[in-house]
Amino acid sequence: MRRMGRRSLVLGAASTVAALMTAGDAAAARRPGSFPHRRRRAGTGELRGVWIATVANLDWPSAPGLSAAAQEAELIAHLDRAVSLRLNAVVLQVRPTADALWPSSYEPWAECLTGVQGKDPGWDPLGTAVREAHARGLELHAWFNPYRVANHTDPSRLVASHPARLHPEWVLPYGGKLYYNPGLPEVREFVQDAMLDAVSRYAVDAVHWDDYFYPYPVAGQVFGDDAAYEEYGEDFATKAAWRRDNTDRLVRETAERIKEVRSGVRFGISPFGVWRNASTDPLGSDTAAGVQTYDDLHADTRKWVKEGWIDYICPQIYWNIGFAAADYAKLLPWWAETVRGTGVGLYVGEALYKAGDPAQPAAWQDPAELSRHLDLAAGHPEAGGHIFFSAKQVKADPIGAMARVVADHYQVRARTPR
Repeated sequence: MRRMGRRSLVLGAASTVAALMTAGDAAAARRPGSFPHRRRRAGTGELRGVWIATVANLDWPSAPGLSAAAQEAELIAHLDRAVSLRLNAVVLQVRPTADALWPSSYEPWAECLTGVQGKDPGWDPLGTAVREAHARGLELHAWFNPYRVANHTDPSRLVASHPARLHPEWVLPYGGKLYYNPGLPEVREFVQDAMLDAVSRYAVDAVHWDDYFYPYPVAGQVFGDDAAYEEYGEDFATKAAWRRDNTDRLVRETAERIKEVRSGVRFGISPFGVWRNASTDPLGSDTAAGVQTYDDLHADTRKWVKEGWIDYICPQIYWNIGFAAADYAKLLPWWAETVRGTGVGLYVGEALYKAGDPAQPAAWQDPAELSRHLDLAAGHPEAGGHIFFSAKQVKADPIGAMARVVADHYQVRARTPR
């Protein structure tokens, strides 16, 4: 699942598809036709979303440098397609690499628009997206990446006015990329200001983050935040605890500030699907994932739910039913239990991009795999919907997996669960 905007799971030795399911509905779901498709109760609301990634022109615009009219036409086509599939939300990436898809007061225009970071594209993509999504009855969730600066390590390639060049002390290279240092209070304040600039200007329905906090571990490399830890970490027994506190502060402070800037805007996060394995922590999931958000990304996603700092969580449960190291049928109930009684919404991130990919396990060659995910979710009242990665795959749908989901589960329109 290596791609821009999400991250591969390191599965270690446990990397084969399990032949047997664990129990009940999950086992039945592997047998086509074994029971009618479950659907959510009428009137309860259901999020049906799609991610539109802009980093490296992954989904949109299809190429940098298109005319403003062509970019807008492509965006409208994505919105119209969402409506035709009876989806009700789009999650548009508006701050892909510490730049912006609106006339930001803090950061340059995004490179994905014109091919030149800082160049005015001649229109307002985020403003247009909000207006046109709402005109079609779609929610617009504005997707931001807090700390990623560039998918390279050469600051001179950034536009001269970029904050990362004006404040080189904020930036660290790691794993072939540039990141803002989450351990610096001035960085945390700045990235909040930059994101909230969009919230103050536009009637977005939600602020949305994905799985990038501290960077995913890269073998043989060290994230060079020793100086920041020396200056700010004296109250913490370990650097890992200090890093988690830095991430907690970003989440908690952003949640508070969103409410101050624009009432009614929700705050959602879409983390990597495994908080911790049960072998690491008895509160964790029955998984054997090689990456755990708590330990490796210094993101205590379970805590954010239990503390009620966020309005929804959308774990990327990007594995098939029966996958040995990270079984969808085990992770879904773990997340349902995690949100139960908290008031935090649960939407499930779905790996549409895997459907039909010959590099993926056999389960992903079956057009019905994703539909079975929704069957399972319908048995968990905490699961309030799904978001599909990503718009390019929604359009191409090479083996008809998305069409199968729509036929089995989205026969009628649904309101969002607000």
